[in-house]
Amino acid sequence: MAKYLSRRILLSIPILFGITIVTFVMVNLAPGDPVSAMINPESAGTLGPEWVEQQRDKLGLNDPLPIQYLRWTGQLLQGNLGYSTQDRQPIADKIVARIGPTLRLMVTVQILSILIAVPIGIISALRQYSKLDYFVTILGFLAISVPSFFLALIGIFVFGLRLNWVPTSGMRTIGEPTTFLDSLHHLILPASVLGLASAAPLIRYVRASMLEVIRQDYVGVARAKGLQESAVILRHAARNALIPIITVIALGLPGLLGGAVIIESIFAWPGMGQLAITAVRARDYPMIMALNLIIAAMILAGNLLADVLYAVVDPRIRYD
Repeated sequence: MAKYLSRRILLSIPILFGITIVTFVMVNLAPGDPVSAMINPESAGTLGPEWVEQQRDKLGLNDPLPIQYLRWTGQLLQGNLGYSTQDRQPIADKIVARIGPTLRLMVTVQILSILIAVPIGIISALRQYSKLDYFVTILGFLAISVPSFFLALIGIFVFGLRLNWVPTSGMRTIGEPTTFLDSLHHLILPASVLGLASAAPLIRYVRASMLEVIRQDYVGVARAKGLQESAVILRHAARNALIPIITVIALGLPGLLGGAVIIESIFAWPGMGQLAITAVRARDYPMIMALNLIIAAMILAGNLLADVLYAVVDPRIRYD
């Protein structure tokens, strides 16, 4: 296992650099630049093209793209993610301050979606074509069809404004000391909205995988041995049905992070989502590159984690 993990990590390094090249080219081909984004339209006529060129020279935007990329890569190899073009602050410090709230939200959403999807999907498969199965299917399709931002607005209106059960923005109550219960209170609504949106398609995958497994011969053999139905379902059927679900969950991390960007903006959650939107609006190239690098690393780490979990769930899989 250790040899396999080392090989996968080494293979991830050139993949990351390939992703940074593609991202760097796409970002620089987009219209506009950081200088044009920082200019106030009312004062654009008084600054003149000379001031614009001077600022571009300071930021190194007039250099050829290969030179700019090599400069950025050199800083990255030294452990420096660069400086934001908005305020010239270290990007690493900004990301460190924002990555904690985003990870807290994403981990909570992932756990919540799994806790919702796995038991409901298994029960729906065991009671195929029953009223419960049809009810779960209809609710699942509705949750898939409704955008997460619309669910967020409904949640804010109903549970935040009408019922006043949960706060509608931020991750702490202003003017009060930060406590675990207060943070949890602010986490409930955004995590529930994104968790329900993530659980809806996962329920369909669990149901389909479970339906395929319970028709296998070894499940019938387990029943013929006289095992209790709960043991047949949990030890034999459900465990094997979760193998493809691991892949779905791992590959769903990018979509989960994309949904977190929207949810963080709606609920004013101070995470990487708000940081990404601010960077795009300001055309902050170094910040966009750093965020894409971190997201790509998280995706590769998620895929590696899925491969490791295969061996945990299925004893037939070995990476020796």
